[in-house]
Amino acid sequence: MRPQLTTASQSLRYAGFAYLAGSVIFTIHYFFSQYRASQPVPVIKPKTMTEPGMGTFDVENILFSQQVMTWQTPKEFPEHGIEEDAVLSKIFSSTMQPSKVLPYYFKAIRQFDSESVTITTLITFDRYPIFSKLVTNYQGPISVSIHINDDELRDENLSKLHDMYNSNPYMREFVDVHVIVDKFDRQFNMWRNVARFFARSNYFMMLDVDFHICTNLQRHLSLDARAREVMRAGNAVVLPAFEYVEQEEGVDSATFPKNKESLRRLFDQKRITTFHDFFPKGHNATDYETWFSTDSVYKVTAYQHSYEPYVVLHKEGTPWCDERFIGYGANKAACLFEIYISGIDYYVLPQDFVIHQSHPYKEETRKQERKYNRKLYQNFQEEACFRYSRNFMTSHVWDSPRAENLKEQCSKIRGYKQVMQLFEEDMQVEEEEEVAKRTVGREEGKDKQRGGHLENESGHGLHKGV
Repeated sequence: MRPQLTTASQSLRYAGFAYLAGSVIFTIHYFFSQYRASQPVPVIKPKTMTEPGMGTFDVENILFSQQVMTWQTPKEFPEHGIEEDAVLSKIFSSTMQPSKVLPYYFKAIRQFDSESVTITTLITFDRYPIFSKLVTNYQGPISVSIHINDDELRDENLSKLHDMYNSNPYMREFVDVHVIVDKFDRQFNMWRNVARFFARSNYFMMLDVDFHICTNLQRHLSLDARAREVMRAGNAVVLPAFEYVEQEEGVDSATFPKNKESLRRLFDQKRITTFHDFFPKGHNATDYETWFSTDSVYKVTAYQHSYEPYVVLHKEGTPWCDERFIGYGANKAACLFEIYISGIDYYVLPQDFVIHQSHPYKEETRKQERKYNRKLYQNFQEEACFRYSRNFMTSHVWDSPRAENLKEQCSKIRGYKQVMQLFEEDMQVEEEEEVAKRTVGREEGKDKQRGGHLENESGHGLHKGV
């Protein structure tokens, strides 16, 4: 009996130890969990830049720049991977190099409706406060390119980016941030293309960050069947642009009118005017007189090559902005010109508008860069006209409505009509020669076929004779 009692005692003793150990572990786990819950959420901060243009960071889910992009292949072949940097260097190969693109440096936690409109914009660190206002106001998908100069202030400016991102809870909800690190200021069209490339909905709006969308754009688009029809057809919709006459009135967007009626009162009082009314070519094609008098979408019929409205476009099928334009002047006009002559029409939304938020300009810098870009734009127009003309002819859409915008604009270029006449004649000769070759080929085929029949008939005759 004694051994049995000893065994039972030992079992009870082990059970007591196990219970005591479990209690201790549970208590430690409970208090540790409570402690962690009481601690503030750590703010993400960049570490050091390991090499020019490449950062290492604390949190794994923002290390998108080290991804390998996988290309799907037939099942019998293995997947093929290409480093993301190599792919992006090809995509943006016409820009100043070397340039480091970090897509989705921060990525919004929301999944966006494919039919929603993503605002695509670009900012530098001095525009962070105004960008935060845009995010709070829009509360919809935003894809933003942020340029960080690769200099001695690089890490400091990255820290400012993190501070800005963490200062507004709507950033985490709605904003995809794409960082571009290089030594080249004001590659505006490249920055626009980055923001558009990584936008996550079917439609995007090209918007300068210093413009405030005063109305509920998303709601109006959802209710306006005609606007949706225009957009689904691949055309662009325009938001008319305004600014305050007295610049100090245009600083605080919270005071801006929120509907067309309020805007009209300020316009009649001459407190608000069309944006940059000293340069009417920039926005007058919008036809503000018609806009104030209508409640329906209407087509832009007076387009000219300096027109640069704020537009919503379909992401697929819209030409990209030419990245050779560096600095102020003509960069957006060139982008919108190519979009227009590609066959995309512009239509104006009847209820929505944007107002410029006042800020000082670097006038001397703008003056010099405009001078150089003006010359580049002249050459670009000719190049784009001939490139699209050849494309339309060889694609057999030259006589279709798609080519009307091109013919209207490009016919203004000196010598364009004569060159196109020669090109049409050459195309006609080539087509006639091609038709002649096909005819000869068909005749030769018929001769061979007839010869074959004769041989068969001769063979049958010989066989019978034998």
